[in-house]
Amino acid sequence: MSRGPVYVVGDVHGHLDRLVAGLGDAGLLTPEAAWAGGDSTLWFIGDLFDRGPDGILALDLVMRLEREAADSGGAVRMLLGNHEVLILSVHRFYKPPTEDVGIAFVLDWMLNGGRPSDLAGLGPEHVEWLCERPCLALEGDALLVHADSTFYTRYGRSVEEVNERVRSILRSDDARAWGQLLSDFTERHAFDDGSPSGRMRAESFLRTFGGRRLVHGHTPIPGVTGAPPETVRRPHVYANGLCVNVDGGMYLGGPGFVYRLPGCG
Repeated sequence: MSRGPVYVVGDVHGHLDRLVAGLGDAGLLTPEAAWAGGDSTLWFIGDLFDRGPDGILALDLVMRLEREAADSGGAVRMLLGNHEVLILSVHRFYKPPTEDVGIAFVLDWMLNGGRPSDLAGLGPEHVEWLCERPCLALEGDALLVHADSTFYTRYGRSVEEVNERVRSILRSDDARAWGQLLSDFTERHAFDDGSPSGRMRAESFLRTFGGRRLVHGHTPIPGVTGAPPETVRRPHVYANGLCVNVDGGMYLGGPGFVYRLPGCG
């Protein structure tokens, strides 16, 4: 584990240009888009794909930065988001021209902004790498997750248990389990201030998996706060400070941002 500062990037959704610009402004990339973060740790919260033009190029960047950061004493890591599961489900189950279970996964992917260019560019090395990404991670006192949902507790009662259970699904041909995972990922707003039990659910979730605050993406901040996407340049902190939403809404036109975890490095 790196001892330097820790940064988190929200949902990219294929917007490579905004991602590169934000990482450069944070001092994590050189003008040539090489790693410049030294011993920093950089987490991607998930959802590199869909809705934007450059999902595969964004993935290639993250995979390259993982290697470059390790050579510099730093780390680049990524959580599994629902859009990674979506494209992986199409890759595994859709075998044209046969009309089988894969059609349902294709339709779900397309309805959620799937890009044929991403699917065409998805190679074996991408698939292998993505299938090993964790769903949950602890970084200092922060619990990192993709979705603002409690569904993770259906897959285990510890970070390690959930991650291994989901990895086992992604290594399998169990279409029902894949479909259930995608259905679970549609849940959101579990910890919202507008819900009387939102804060209590956040407290319970943190007691289960560890950490003192929960950092997530999945639900664009403009849709929660009503702020114009182009003005969102910082996280949305809610549930009495227990939850930090880092999805700046890049696919809605937001510039995105890089969030530095307090108390790390």
